[in-house]
Amino acid sequence: MFGKRADGVKVKDLQIIDKAISYFMPQRIDAVNFSAQYVNCKTLDEFILKEKKENGIHYTYTEILIAAVVRMLHERPKANRFVNDCVIYQRNYISVSMSILTKLVDEGEELTLKFYFKGTESLPEVKKIVDDEIAKNLVANAETHETTRIAGLLCKLPSWMFKLAIWFVRKLDKHNCLPKSLIHASPFHTSIYVADLRSIKLDRIYHHLYNFGTTSMFGTIGKVKYVPVADRSGNVTVEKRLEMGFSLDERICDGLYYRNCMKMITDFAENPELLKEPLPEPELTGKALKKKQKMDKKRAKKEAKLAKKKKKTEEKEGV
Repeated sequence: MFGKRADGVKVKDLQIIDKAISYFMPQRIDAVNFSAQYVNCKTLDEFILKEKKENGIHYTYTEILIAAVVRMLHERPKANRFVNDCVIYQRNYISVSMSILTKLVDEGEELTLKFYFKGTESLPEVKKIVDDEIAKNLVANAETHETTRIAGLLCKLPSWMFKLAIWFVRKLDKHNCLPKSLIHASPFHTSIYVADLRSIKLDRIYHHLYNFGTTSMFGTIGKVKYVPVADRSGNVTVEKRLEMGFSLDERICDGLYYRNCMKMITDFAENPELLKEPLPEPELTGKALKKKQKMDKKRAKKEAKLAKKKKKTEEKEGV
């Protein structure tokens, strides 16, 4: 309330046009721009093959692209902003939302997952976060993911009550009163929503942005194509190319900044070796240091509690 949110901090000292533009275009769908990006798969494929042979690790295009986007959002924080009620906020976390099908059939169950990152993770660390979250939700009798569980509860309501609940959630969000737990579970309150359309054999598309939530970027990964490319001398070669489509909220940063963001994603994707090492952790001081120490203490307490519970279960089973 009064400008303070659980997921972001109000951006101050904006230029006049940057502050005014969200009032000219109050809805996210009003301000959407589209950008096509292409990745040359040559070095990408060489990297994947090398890692598989030398280290036994199989990276996918999707994992590498997610790692590239996460690194970009860390290096270029304006791309991780959002607009709520005509006010621009800097998001205080990096997350990627994605929907996956448990089976590639019409009746296959769709799961919506949300991955959280610090932004300093290496490619292996990003892969582990993504793989672990997917594996956890695909095993038989898996505990329903928080996002899917809450959506399921809402959908069980009668139509009039469901409509009222969504209206209430929108009002809470507009006035910065939406609980942190709901923001955490919502796939629409995220840095970027990603759709891998290769898995269903579709070309990349330009997906709309949602007015609900805070997502300022939507990226789709399309089918790989072999395209003719001519150099300056007129010589034509065939290039294996991965196509991506981005939908971007123009209110959070200007065209040049976005252009450099897109270039960074493609540069990282074409040179994934740059992502193998994590970035150094920033030195924390003051409130940030106290907050980290508090979180570490809370995490250690939780881990100790789980270890104690596991030990009791093992002792009980041993008896």
